[in-house]
Amino acid sequence: MSETNKRKRIYKKRYNVPILIIVILISIRIALPYLLQDYVNKTLNDIPGYEGHVEDIDIALWRGAYVVKKLILKKTEAETDTPVLDFRETDISIEWKSLLKGKIVSEIEMYDPKFNYIFEDQKKEGPEGKADTEDWTKALTDLVPIDINHLAIHNGTANFAQLSSSPDIEMFLQNIELDATNLSNVVNKDKTLPSTLHATATSIGDGSVTLEGELNLLKEIPDMDIDFALKKANVTAVNDITLKYAGVDFESGTFELYSEVAIADGYLKGSIKPMFINAKLISKNDDGGIFKKLWEGFVGTFKFLLKNHGTDTLATKVPLEGDLNEVKSGILPTVFNIFKNGWIKAFKGDVDENINFEDAKRSKDGK
Repeated sequence: MSETNKRKRIYKKRYNVPILIIVILISIRIALPYLLQDYVNKTLNDIPGYEGHVEDIDIALWRGAYVVKKLILKKTEAETDTPVLDFRETDISIEWKSLLKGKIVSEIEMYDPKFNYIFEDQKKEGPEGKADTEDWTKALTDLVPIDINHLAIHNGTANFAQLSSSPDIEMFLQNIELDATNLSNVVNKDKTLPSTLHATATSIGDGSVTLEGELNLLKEIPDMDIDFALKKANVTAVNDITLKYAGVDFESGTFELYSEVAIADGYLKGSIKPMFINAKLISKNDDGGIFKKLWEGFVGTFKFLLKNHGTDTLATKVPLEGDLNEVKSGILPTVFNIFKNGWIKAFKGDVDENINFEDAKRSKDGK
């Protein structure tokens, strides 16, 4: 073989290797979304009592991310066709700023996610037994190969409905914006509650919802210090609920709800404060029977006697305290707080901010 032919063969081999590598990489890149989509679909369909699928998965290798599009999860045995989860788009990526701190964690951004809880669907058991919520929550977290450090939700929706009730009962939160940071405790490792949570939403009755708090999610029972507020919701929006459980409905008024919860080492201390402001009951002109009229008269009298007439507010404060496996509300304190609001002083329309993490810690230690 001539020297010239030898050189040509050497040059050819030299270029064949990188070309082969490039072809292999391109093939892997083309196949990866389909392989990942098959894996996600298999994971969803392996959840006992559920079935699910995703329409598409996009890969962004340059930023270490993949985007899951249109994830649907349904119960296999359900009275309705409403999916439990309907996630339009979920972006899962490496959090680069944490990588610079020497820890590989992920961040998740969800766009237009919907969570639907239909009571009738949850009660019905499939052939494999009752579908456990923990099964699908664990399956979803398994889809993220590394720990989650940052979670953001944009324009989320949470629906709760009982369709077999008369009337139907429907509650919802819309326009949910949530930002949870430092969930894996990348920074402030010595801080008792290193993670932060901030969320806003619109409730039934166009109420304004805020949720603020600090957490430690690395414990089996997370420690936390959380404040919740629902303000200026139209009380007529909860008529289906009050009509079913109290036999009354409202013509006008505002409903507000405030709560604060602290958990330390599995011990909870908190309160819930519902308020009805300028609430007016609907007068009943129809003949509903003597017992119905007596009940409506009792409720009207009860409201007149126990509301604070200076602020036209009917409210109480329900204390919560105890082990998380046996959280109880105090009946006597609840009743006392009704009279306290009506005859002593009106509750202010805000989170009281008189319960914090240290209160739960002291209660747990018996101090």
